[in-house]
Amino acid sequence: MKTTLLHLWHEAAGARFAPFAGFDMPILYRTGAVEEHRLCRRSVGIFDIDHMGQVIISGAGAGEALSGLVSSRILDMKPNQARYGLLLNDAGGVIDDLFIYRAAYSGAEEKEDAWFVVVNAGNRETDIAYFQENLPSAISVEDVSDINYMIAVQGPRGVELLDYLSEGAVSAIPRASMDAVTIAGIPVCVGRTGYTGEDGVEIFYDPMESLELWELLMSGAEEAGIEAGPAGLAARDSLRFEAGMPLYGHEISPSISPLEALLSWACDFSKDFVGKAALLAQKNAGLTRKLVTLNVTGGVPREGYPVLNEKGAEIGRCVAGMFCPTVGSYSANAFVAPEYAVPGANLAVLIRGNPKDAVVVKRPLYTPVYKRE
Repeated sequence: MKTTLLHLWHEAAGARFAPFAGFDMPILYRTGAVEEHRLCRRSVGIFDIDHMGQVIISGAGAGEALSGLVSSRILDMKPNQARYGLLLNDAGGVIDDLFIYRAAYSGAEEKEDAWFVVVNAGNRETDIAYFQENLPSAISVEDVSDINYMIAVQGPRGVELLDYLSEGAVSAIPRASMDAVTIAGIPVCVGRTGYTGEDGVEIFYDPMESLELWELLMSGAEEAGIEAGPAGLAARDSLRFEAGMPLYGHEISPSISPLEALLSWACDFSKDFVGKAALLAQKNAGLTRKLVTLNVTGGVPREGYPVLNEKGAEIGRCVAGMFCPTVGSYSANAFVAPEYAVPGANLAVLIRGNPKDAVVVKRPLYTPVYKRE
C-alpha cells in the first residue's frame, strides 16, 4: 500500500485512513466528513490528492494524435487552457475521465506541442499504457506523477487565500486554465480547476516542498482570518456527488458509455475519436439505461442496491449513495430504464430487503459555481 508524503501529517491531525487506488488515503479527520464538506462549501477545504497521476504528451503532431484518442475537442485550446475529456474504448465505454491542459506545466512548455494530462489514480498505469500503445512512436508519453506533488484548495475563499500568499497572482489565472506562480516563495503551477463544484485550484509542485506548502496554507489561512482546514476523500466524494460529477468505477466505467452517464457534452462528434462509432450506433439504436439521481426517504441508499418501479420490479441498480450535507438529502445515483429517467418519477430503493420511497430529481443537486456565471 502506497502513502502520500503527507501521511504523517494526516496521522498527527487524527485522520482515519482507508485503501483507495492502491494508496492508504485520509478519508476524514476529527471534525468528520460532513463538517469537512460544509467547510469546503462555505470557505476553504484543502485536499491531499497526490494519488492522482500526471502525464506529459509531446512531440510533433502530439495534439492531433491525442485528439483522436480523447472525446472532447482540444485542438482549439489556447496555451494554458484546461478541458475535461474522456478516454473511451472501441465499444464506447469509459476507460477514464481526464483533465487536459495545453502546454502549461513546468517542464512541458519547452517541449514541442506539449499536453499535460491528469488521470485518475487507479487508472494511471492503464492510461499510460493506452497512450503508449495508441500514439505514434515518435510522440513522447512521460509519466511525471512521481516528480509532481498535487493538492487541491477548494471553496469560495480558496482563491482569496492563495492571493494572500501569492501577492494576488492566483486570481489573475482565468478559470479552466493553468499558470506558473509563486506561493509563499515556493514555485508552483496552479490549475484553476477542481472537482467539488466550488471555485478553487489544483496545485502541482516539487514533492520536496510538499509539507512546507501544505503547512503554509494552513498557517496563512489563520493569519488572513480565512476559515480553512484539511478535507478527506469522504468529503471529496459527497462534494462531487452533489455537483453531478462522475466518479470512475461508479457513474463511469469501461462498461458505461458517456451517453448513458449523461456526458455527451464531453464528446465532440464533429471530429473522429476512439469509440465515436459505437456511441453513434448506441444513439441510433436508443439507450437501454440512463443515469438518474434519486432522493430516498427512510434509509441510506448504497452502491449495488436495487431500484424498483411502482410494481416492485427491479429496473436498475444504485452506483453511489450517501447523505448530501448541502441539500440535506439521502440520495443515490442509479442507472435505470429510460422511461423512468424523468424528474418526479416515483420509484423505490431496496434497502436491506425493504423498499424505501425514492423520487427521481433534477441533476445536479448543487449547481457548480462555473455554471452559475
